[in-house]
Amino acid sequence: MISFSVMALVFGVVFLAELPDKTALAGLVLGTRYRASYVFAGVAAAFALHVALAVAAGSVLTLLPQQIVHALTGVLFLGGAAVLLMKKGEDEEEIRKPENQSFWKVSSAGFMLILVAEFGDLTQIMTANLAARYDDPLSVGLGAVLALWAVAGLGIVGGRALMKRVPLRLITKVAALLMLTLGAWSLYEAVAG
Repeated sequence: MISFSVMALVFGVVFLAELPDKTALAGLVLGTRYRASYVFAGVAAAFALHVALAVAAGSVLTLLPQQIVHALTGVLFLGGAAVLLMKKGEDEEEIRKPENQSFWKVSSAGFMLILVAEFGDLTQIMTANLAARYDDPLSVGLGAVLALWAVAGLGIVGGRALMKRVPLRLITKVAALLMLTLGAWSLYEAVAG
């Protein structure tokens, strides 16, 4: 049986913790460049897997080596920034054409980014701790996954809305700069930790 009070508590805690996180930025960046439904499918699948792992593992996830996670995240963000900076000037209408974006290519890009970047993240550890504390894996899992999907959806929709008002080249440059910063920070955490 689902406890709505546990589910609501977990939703609130995870939503607030994830909102300022890199996931919202990743969703925003992917949402400006690709079909929103394809991005969301990949991101949602990755979050569902993360929540399942967190709930299944309980608090054991807190023992994972953070340095390796930070190093992989840093490399992924730096790679993403390089890809953004090396792309030739694309026409905004060209980017929106569905034939240029296969479902599997776009959704797997979103899936892999979230899968690696969020592994061992604060919200995954929080979910594991909440699952261990409340001993209600279904309620904790539902609350956490709904919160993560809500944040991802807000980021993706925000990216689509932003593209209507700001030139794509500027969005791409700002996103690349933010990804470079996050990549450098993640690598610093890997070395300093």
